[in-house]
Amino acid sequence: QVQLVESGGGLVQAGGSLRLSCAASGRTFSSSGMGWFRQAPGKEREFVAAISWGGDSTIYSDSVKGRFTISRDDARNTVYLQMSSLKPEDTAVYYCAARVPGWLAATKTDYAYWGQGTQVTVSS
Repeated sequence: QVQLVESGGGLVQAGGSLRLSCAASGRTFSSSGMGWFRQAPGKEREFVAAISWGGDSTIYSDSVKGRFTISRDDARNTVYLQMSSLKPEDTAVYYCAARVPGWLAATKTDYAYWGQGTQVTVSS
């Protein structure tokens, strides 16, 4: 079992930055693949970024590539999402997710564990 708790969301102006954190409990974190998803009001939950176990591989959605960076610190059981050059269309609830085995995945159904989400609001 993996339990996930996101933090770091908030209100930011367009062009600003935020760093989201996802703290994980459970012994399998270091062997888990981790992902970030987001869901805007009235829309489907969509993939944002993922990182493999060990952190060697990452993937991003086209909408955030070059602006967001996913990373992990296995000593702290934490995965991060550094968000820069934020746009109003980035406004959403951001969810952290975990999967075992820990290879990359960009589909919701590939992830068995989810956090409760953290709100990110970008004002224009």
